[in-house]
Formats: sequence, C-alpha cells, structure tokens
Amino acid sequence: VLSNVEEIAELYRELSQHPGLSAACLGPDVTTQYGGKYCSLYTEWSQRDLARAENVKFCRQYLIFHDGASVVYSGPAGTCSEIKDELLSRESPSGVLKAVLRKVPSKEKEKEKQFLEVWDQNRKVKSIDLTALDKHGSVYDDDQFGCLAWSHSETHLLYVAEKKRPKAESFFQSKAPELGASDEDAGRPGKDDAPLKGEQFVYREDWGEALSTRSVPVLCALDVEGSSVSVLEGVPEHLSPGQAFWSPDDTGVVFVGWWHEPFRLGLRHCTNRRSALFYVDLTGGRCELLSEDTRAVWSPRLSPDRCRIVYLENDALGPHQQCSRLRMYDWYTKHTSTVLEAVPRQAWGAFPGIYCGALPGLCWAADSRRLVLDTAQRSQQDVFVVDTVTGATTSLTADAPQGSWSVLTIDRDILVARFSTPSCPPTLKVAILPGSGWEAQAQWVCLQDAPPVPGISWGIRTLQPPPEQEHPQYSECPGGPGWAPPPPSSPDTPHPASAGGLDFDAILLRPSEGSTAQKHPLVVMPHGGPHSVFTAGWMLYPAALCRMGFAVLLVNYRGSLGFGQDSVASLPGNVGTQDVRDVQLCVERVLQEESLDTGRVALVGGSHGGFLACHLLGQFPDTYHACVVRNPVVNIASMVAATDIPDWCLTETGLPYAPDTLPDPAQWTEMLCKSPMHYIDQVRVPVLLMLGEDDRRVPPKQGLEYYRALKARGVPTRLLWYPGNNHALAGVEAEADGFMNMALWLLKHLRC
Repeated sequence: VLSNVEEIAELYRELSQHPGLSAACLGPDVTTQYGGKYCSLYTEWSQRDLARAENVKFCRQYLIFHDGASVVYSGPAGTCSEIKDELLSRESPSGVLKAVLRKVPSKEKEKEKQFLEVWDQNRKVKSIDLTALDKHGSVYDDDQFGCLAWSHSETHLLYVAEKKRPKAESFFQSKAPELGASDEDAGRPGKDDAPLKGEQFVYREDWGEALSTRSVPVLCALDVEGSSVSVLEGVPEHLSPGQAFWSPDDTGVVFVGWWHEPFRLGLRHCTNRRSALFYVDLTGGRCELLSEDTRAVWSPRLSPDRCRIVYLENDALGPHQQCSRLRMYDWYTKHTSTVLEAVPRQAWGAFPGIYCGALPGLCWAADSRRLVLDTAQRSQQDVFVVDTVTGATTSLTADAPQGSWSVLTIDRDILVARFSTPSCPPTLKVAILPGSGWEAQAQWVCLQDAPPVPGISWGIRTLQPPPEQEHPQYSECPGGPGWAPPPPSSPDTPHPASAGGLDFDAILLRPSEGSTAQKHPLVVMPHGGPHSVFTAGWMLYPAALCRMGFAVLLVNYRGSLGFGQDSVASLPGNVGTQDVRDVQLCVERVLQEESLDTGRVALVGGSHGGFLACHLLGQFPDTYHACVVRNPVVNIASMVAATDIPDWCLTETGLPYAPDTLPDPAQWTEMLCKSPMHYIDQVRVPVLLMLGEDDRRVPPKQGLEYYRALKARGVPTRLLWYPGNNHALAGVEAEADGFMNMALWLLKHLRC
C-alpha cells in the first residue's frame, strides 16, 4: 500500500485533474456545397484547481459531420478555454443568439453585480445591469428553481430571482431631512422607497441545504429589444415558482410551483415535496393548474412541436427519492396521461424504472413522440428511448460498454452523452438516434476520450439475503428481543413493504497491479441517502484509494435506487437493521470469496453512509479496524428538530410525518433505538469525523455528539471542521484535505 505522504498527495493531484463533463449544446446544421451536413457541439467541463482551491469551468467545441443516420466524422475544433463568472447560459431556439447571466465584481467593493447579456454570433448586443435595475434580488442559478428560457419568438427571456425585499431600518435611525421636503414628507411610510421600521431582524425561511439564499422566488421576464425587466404577476402567494418556460404561443409561462405552507422544508435531493405544474396567462394574470395538486412534480419539458409537456411525478412525502412516474400533458386537449408507471421490481431485459434527479434539458426526439433519458439500472446507469404514445422503452446502451451513461442533450436526433466507469474518467460520446420502430442499437462515437486509469479492476456482484435477513426484526428496545412498534395508526402511515425476494448489489474495486499473493486491505463504503445508488461510474475517492492499494467495496444495500420501488419501500422502518445487515453480509461474503486481509478492514461513509458505518462499528465491532465518517447521522432523535428535513427522520424510522407532528415518548425512543448512538458502548476502533460547518441537512452537532461520546469512552477519535462547507463537503480545499486525512488515518490504524 502506498504510504508516502508526498506520493499520496501527488496521486490525488493527478487523479483530481480529470475533468467532469457538465453540459453540451448542439449548434444549427450547416449544409456543405457537396450536400453533407455538419454542426458544432459546444461542451462545458469542470475541473478541480488545487492551487487556486476552486473548481474551474472550461469549454471546448467539436464538429460533427453526419448524414442523418450516422456520424460520418467528428473531432475537436480548437483547444479548450476557461469560462469566467458565467452563472447561466442558453442558446436561442434558432441558435443565432445566446443569453448569458454573468456575475461581475463591483468596483465599490460592495457585493457583486449580475448582468444579463445577449450575444449574436460575433458580438455582444445587450448587457443589462440587473443589480442596478433593482427590480428583484439575486437571480437563481441553481438547478432546483433556476432557469433561463428564450421565448419562441426570441424576443423575451424568462428567469427566476429572489423577490425584492423592502429596505428596513432601526426605529432610532437618524437622518438629514430631504431638501425641499416638508417634515411630514420625510420618511413617510407611504413613500415607495421609505425604509420599514421594525423589519430588520424578521426571520425569513429558506429552502434548506444548498438553497439557503433561496426564500421567495419570483418569475421575471426581460424584453430583449427594450432592455426592460418585469416581475410577472399571477403566481399564487402560497407557491414558490421555478423550472419555468414559455407556453407554446408565448402568451404565458408554464412553471412548477412548490407549496411553502405551513413552512419550507429542505428541497435539495427531495423529489417528494408537494408541487404541481401551473400555467400563468400574462395577459390576464390568470393561473391555471395543469397537473394533480397532491403529488410532487418536476422537470417539465415541452416537445419540439409545442403540443405536449412531459414531467416526472412522485408521491408527496414518503422517501425523498423514489421510482418516478413519467406523465404527459397535452396542451391542446388538456388531457394528462401516464407514459410510464413506477416499476415494483427490476428485471433484466425490462425497463428498470425512472430514478433520476431531472430529465435532460432537451430530451425530445425530432418526431415529438419519443424522448431519451438516463436512469439507474441496478448498479449501472443506462440510456433509454421512450415512446410516449405506447410506453415502449428501448435501451440505447445495452450493447455498449458497461458503466455509467448520462444524456447531456439531444437535438435533431443527434444524441450527446457522457460515459465513465470506476477506472475510466468521463468521456464524451455522440450517436444518431435510430428511427422509430428500428431495432438497431445506437452507434456511439467517442468525441473526447479519457485514458483509463491503470491499476484498477472492478466488477459488480449480486447478493441475496438469507431468509432470516429478508424480514428484519425491529431494534431490541424498549421491550426486549422481538419487540415491534404498535401497528400504523392510520391508512396513510408508511409501513415497511415486504422485503421478500429482494436482492442487492455491490461494486468491488481491486488493485490490479502488484503481487497476486498480496492480500489487500479493504475499505467498505455504503452510500448515503439512503435512497440513492452507486452506479459504476468514475468516483475520485474510491479510485484514489484503489490506486493506493486498497480494495474498495461500494454497497448498494436494499433501499437503493435502480432495483424497483419495492426495494425503496422496504427500508423505511428498518433503518439500522436491514441496511446494516445487508452491508455486513456483503463484507463477510467478499472476505470469504476474495483474497483480502480480514485483519485490515475499514469503513468510510457520509450522511446515511456515515450512519451505517457508525452502526457497523457498534453492532459488529470485531470486523472493523478503522473508520472515517463525513457528516454522519448518529442520533435521529436529536436530529429531527435541527435538520432541514425533519420528515426524513420520521419516515425512515417508520413513523408518520405531518407538519404538526410532535413525536410521543415511544416514538422518540424508537428514533434513538434505530440510531448508532444506541450502540456507542460497543465501539472500540478509531474514528475520524469530518464535519461541514454550514451543513443544514445533517447539522454538525450530530458529529459533535458522537465525538464527545467517543472521547468520554476513551475511543481514539479526531474531528475535522470545515468552515464554508455544507453537507456535501465538496469545496475543493475540503475535499482534498479530507482525502489526505482519510488516507493517513487508514494507513495509521490499519498498520499499512
């Protein structure tokens, strides 16, 4: 195992330089004098810059020559260049214009300004200082609410911004009277710009983790010709609008509205928040509901012929991530249909279900009938084409290399995707979508390759829990072994689904270089969520650990996405038992079947993965020899009042959630019994904790609670505290420092 600090740092520097592929946009087709066609492809990438301690964005262009059925030739057009201060950008429908939202440092050392720019093909034609116009607060550039949408006529731009707040001042603010104004006029409350007294310290709710500056979003429109901005009216007061686009005739706006009463809950990674699709008519201000208003919806996408809108739908509340439905609204008949239902159980050869945070921004085929999407299929991610009329699905990556495929864009049936594996960083692929009714597979062409990282071999294994593990017993408190909570009190109460017959996967990375007789130490990594999934794509930490000489086991325990809705539903009410035993079963099986060092096994996990790591330390203390956790959940009972997702605490414990929920003593006990703190007295191995100071999801007091409990029991522990970092600990400096400290902790305590 690599143990030299400088060599480990150099290894991390090398692997962290592999860029990620974030966006792609196809330009208009150009016909050559010989009748052939080509188009440009604009791509955006991001890369960690350790010297600057930031993520840098850069762009690169490519040319694609095609005949409408296949790619004839493709290649890069020039080198890459860094993108500075762009928050959002969007090409117009014709491809002639491009809108850019840009942040610009202010000369007066005040907060940065925001400009909305319009470019044609050779120059900047508009630059509008949105901060100076002062019609609204900051423009949203997130992927939850944010949008930058051209009208079909290319005369207007639509975006989302924070609602302008009135100025506030102290009751005792002294100021000079205005010239020419009477005493009665000065500071009169009726004046438009008069500051409000007593409003300085009013609490404003926000949308939680990673959205702490988002409170009251408003829809805004820029008249490109007149350079004027208007805040659109007609959105009901109880809704927060986002993900908006222009209606087919440009007379109104379609948007997703999230209910924010009685209070806002965290929205990031929570596709279970009550929301619906709406249309607001800009001529009369009338707001119309387009979908059911008791569900959770997101990702609306308008077809090229402007007749249909597809969107994703989940049940409101329940697990934060689920197997989603694909719904379609016909603009002219007003009819809504279900294109794809949730899939109860995944079966190879059949469509696995939809498990994705969003549909691609452009996902429709040119025929306005089919669309493409990517979704988890057990432990890999694949691309499918869906016929919205028949509901038929076809994999476009079934015959392609196994790994993680993501759709970046599709335009005029030219399909652009990203592909990676645990040993191959992201690559850029392009294909022509086969015609409707064709059985032919997409012929993928690589536009930007990434050389495979040497020294890593990987594979996916499937595990079937033994019968006694299929239906876990509840935790052994408060009524002793076999105790079960009282039956659900109402039909709406979540109840654990039958886990019978469900299996799960794990991805094992192994060093492929060095002596075959050498037994490698094992790092076990369960994912967070718990309803998420490791797909067989590029991941920096596992790859770097593997290159150091560790085998790495990524466990997709029951409850993970990609295995059917029954698997998702099997976990709530069984956290701390089912998921823990799945991971332990996987570890024991791998240690039996692979040549690994059973005396050097460590745990690494974040969030719910940290919850599982801490559980495993207490429930199976003889298996593990070191542990590293990032923002772990350690006590559900103490987390419920501090997190931005209190519903998670109750739902995953198996309890009903309502906004006015006040758990009774038995429910508090149940939350504690399902928590790692319940097993703290059995923990013996050294634990390294990494906490983000700004974490709203699992507040750092969770990790501090565990740290103090370990210290009080004499267990070796160390805590790293990262200011300016939230739940993901994704700041470049925190990520790099976290890796180095993790690596050194494992080397020290596994005696490598």
